[in-house]
Amino acid sequence: MKPTEQTTQQIERFINKVAQKFPSSEEASIITDIHLRVTQESGEMVAFDDDDQEITRCVIEQWIDNKDEDFYKSITVVLRNELKKLHTACDNIGILKPYSFVLEDDDKESISELYVADDETVIIGGDLMDGLDKELDNFFDDLMKEK
Repeated sequence: MKPTEQTTQQIERFINKVAQKFPSSEEASIITDIHLRVTQESGEMVAFDDDDQEITRCVIEQWIDNKDEDFYKSITVVLRNELKKLHTACDNIGILKPYSFVLEDDDKESISELYVADDETVIIGGDLMDGLDKELDNFFDDLMKEK
């Protein structure tokens, strides 16, 4: 799904509202994740803190009544791209690091870790260990050949 200009603007405003709720300060909030819950039928996206307290919400009109089977996979890409574009705002949120933006469905099931920020490291998207099994298998095979 290619996001419309209106969709990207709505997501940018949403992310900036989250950042405004946690301004950078000497005493950071003790939150480890920002949960983005998206409802496919209504197009509603709501941000929650660790205690399930609502931070902000919006409706992405393009997502209303979207029937795509790959809906969450598609919006994961869109949200990651927007978080990456707004990395300055995302990196300076007044939350104890490391913290992450996590995409959830409307049943509170985690779908994907969208953005992880740490003092030294920022990880955008994907599984950190993606392909590790294959690399370890190849390494082990190479070691066994040497014997």
